[in-house]
Amino acid sequence: MARLKSLYRCQECGYSAPKPMGQCPDCSAWNTMIEEVVEARPAALSGAAQRRLTEFSSQVVSLKDAPADAEQRTGTGIGEFDRLLGGGVVPGQVSLLAGPPGIGKSTLMLQVAGSLAASRPGEPILYVSGEESLRQVSARAKRLGVQSESIHLLAETDLAKILSVVSKVKPWLIILDSVQTVFHPELSSSPGTVAQVRECAAELLRAAKSTDAVVFLLGHVTKEGSLAGPKVLEHIVDTVLYFDTERHDLLRVLRAQKNRFGPTDEIGLFEMGGQGLLEVGDASRFFLADRDGRPAPGRVPSVTLEGSRPMLVEVQALVVHTKYPLPRRMATGLDLNRVLVLLAAMEKHLRLRLEDRDVFVSLAGGLRIKDPAVDLAACLAVLSSAREAPIPSDWVMLGEVGLLGDVGRVPYLETRLKEAAKAGFKRALVPARCIKELSRKPGLELVGVSDLEAAAAAVLSGSRQASES
Repeated sequence: MARLKSLYRCQECGYSAPKPMGQCPDCSAWNTMIEEVVEARPAALSGAAQRRLTEFSSQVVSLKDAPADAEQRTGTGIGEFDRLLGGGVVPGQVSLLAGPPGIGKSTLMLQVAGSLAASRPGEPILYVSGEESLRQVSARAKRLGVQSESIHLLAETDLAKILSVVSKVKPWLIILDSVQTVFHPELSSSPGTVAQVRECAAELLRAAKSTDAVVFLLGHVTKEGSLAGPKVLEHIVDTVLYFDTERHDLLRVLRAQKNRFGPTDEIGLFEMGGQGLLEVGDASRFFLADRDGRPAPGRVPSVTLEGSRPMLVEVQALVVHTKYPLPRRMATGLDLNRVLVLLAAMEKHLRLRLEDRDVFVSLAGGLRIKDPAVDLAACLAVLSSAREAPIPSDWVMLGEVGLLGDVGRVPYLETRLKEAAKAGFKRALVPARCIKELSRKPGLELVGVSDLEAAAAAVLSGSRQASES
């Protein structure tokens, strides 16, 4: 009989200790050391382990002789999902889709399975559910309109049985919902622990690479928003996708944190509806849907760039007199530290007194970005609210603001201006040095500025002209 021993393993980083500890000495997380019962194996490898290593061993080849065939991608038929993957899935690709409960991970995977089943009829697809019964999965599929004979359902959490079904069905696409519910029969720890998640993911990775099957693993996130389970899980897989919510849970944003076969700066936008997740193709119209065309103090539109997609966003600012000794500074959707730097630059170069005022800066729609091209819009929104001077609604602001008050270059300015012109804006406030570099006019009246003072003068003069007219 095998000897058993107890270990206390951190569920955040995988650090193990022989005794319980309140704080993990490796990642400094509190109350994450969970007891696990493991088998005390000898140092020598067992016969099964030795055969497994021999089976998956590789031969040494020269770099020039190594195969370098072009990747054969299969589009999922969902444009927003393909945009994130780089055009489609690759044979042998293992992807991890993480997100909070109820955000739509299972719904998206069923829609992807239905679309791929239609594009490759007759080729088996295996959907493994470890959380729901077959009746629940079937009911959701019927609601989404997913009906295909090539999609096979399996309600199982035993990894050995799952791999046995995979060897019989030989699917080219495997969806596992979720990886935290599956357990390895050779490990005595409970499902979801570090050892279980790591070993199950490693076994599925070996199966995918040896058969060129595409694998999607669904995972949960913690209350802090990080992936539940060991960090090594993100290193094992090829692609890590995170589902997040924006705009009062109406909008689902899919981001790529890691992608060996595509970009990591693209985002996919979905809207949850009665028929499942619907693609949001026109992101600019979605984020500016509440604009009524009337100018108001503290509202300034700008154009951000997520990967290759330009999106019109609206920066809102509110400046009010404070009742407390220390004024408050809050930012939603923008980096707070960056906003504090911009406020300091405005106090220095525009002589704007903010030491007795609370400043709140927000990005309308709940989107979160880190694009420095929105700096100029944030500064002018604060200035507009502080001086109660509304900015004309046909203006759009683009520019990075430095510590010395200069307005710097904006990458892909022409692409951003085309998006603004398509949305109906008439004038754009841009860095002066970038106007000469434009290959053609984007259909907007361009006003070039070199610093914050020039930008404030141009905006305030336009505001006065609009109020007089």
